[in-house]
Amino acid sequence: MSDLTAAADIDSRLEGHRVELTGYCYRMLGSAFEAEDAVQDTLVRAWRNFEKFEGRSSLRSWLYRIATNVCLDMLNAGRKRARPVDLTGPTPLARAALNPLPENTWLEPMPDGRILPTAADPAEAAVARESVRLAFVAALQHLPPKQRAVLILREVLAWKASEVAELLDTSVASVNSALQRARATLTEHEGKAVDTANPLDEEQRKLLERYVAAFEGYDMAALTALLHEDAVMTMPPFDLWLQGHDDITGFMLSIGASCAGSRLVATAANGTPAFAHYKPNPDGPGFVPWAVQVIDISEGSITGMHCFLDTPRWFPLFGLPDHLDADTDAT
Repeated sequence: MSDLTAAADIDSRLEGHRVELTGYCYRMLGSAFEAEDAVQDTLVRAWRNFEKFEGRSSLRSWLYRIATNVCLDMLNAGRKRARPVDLTGPTPLARAALNPLPENTWLEPMPDGRILPTAADPAEAAVARESVRLAFVAALQHLPPKQRAVLILREVLAWKASEVAELLDTSVASVNSALQRARATLTEHEGKAVDTANPLDEEQRKLLERYVAAFEGYDMAALTALLHEDAVMTMPPFDLWLQGHDDITGFMLSIGASCAGSRLVATAANGTPAFAHYKPNPDGPGFVPWAVQVIDISEGSITGMHCFLDTPRWFPLFGLPDHLDADTDAT
């Protein structure tokens, strides 16, 4: 085998693990861009040291060991990411103000295609989707880094305790103890489960169709009928979050009134339905990016509208156009 052929073979073998490694690093770090940086670092380290890989473990296990070490190094700075609901209580509409916090404060959304590998087993696919929900990844942020790794490897990726112990250079007893503590912490912080998105059933599809019609028509009565009475709306990078359909629709008719006439384009993020939100272009025809909305659905109603406003970062990540023409049929 020529050197070029051998190099191409190594590249192909390493790249074959990119999506699942990105999902792992995203769960560890809570950041789309830090996760992709961590995976790139992992693959570069693996490439440079491939000759030292002696096959004593599988290539996959070796890559996860490298990725875990990369993530633990990044987490040693004490960083953890959050949602607005993790930092403060809800803000009454009468006191609503838009106060931005630094980018590295926030848990970030992630396109499904970058973190969810194709799984033949429906149960395995369901676990993967459940484990990238915003609420789940936010709950993971409350765990110390090694507990975080243990829980993801054991509960999400279904590794044996002995395999995790080998990866972390520790004992099976230590892994089991860390898992028990991590489960207890997660139970405290994860909150209410939401429906994941693949595939949506007929009722969920119709709910989202009605949501799009209500939002694009800026019909607050129709939107209220779709929102759970305790629904939340968040808008990173602002720390403000609203709870209850009255405050949400009141905000949309006041501070958020410029969103009237918007268009929504369907996408998928964090295992749940999502939309690219385009506002009318204030400087000319068509529509311009405003937010990526990640939607929580539970028991037939919308329980969360999580609007990520840093569109120069999110729209390219999701492969979304930077403009919609006036005659575009968005959905």
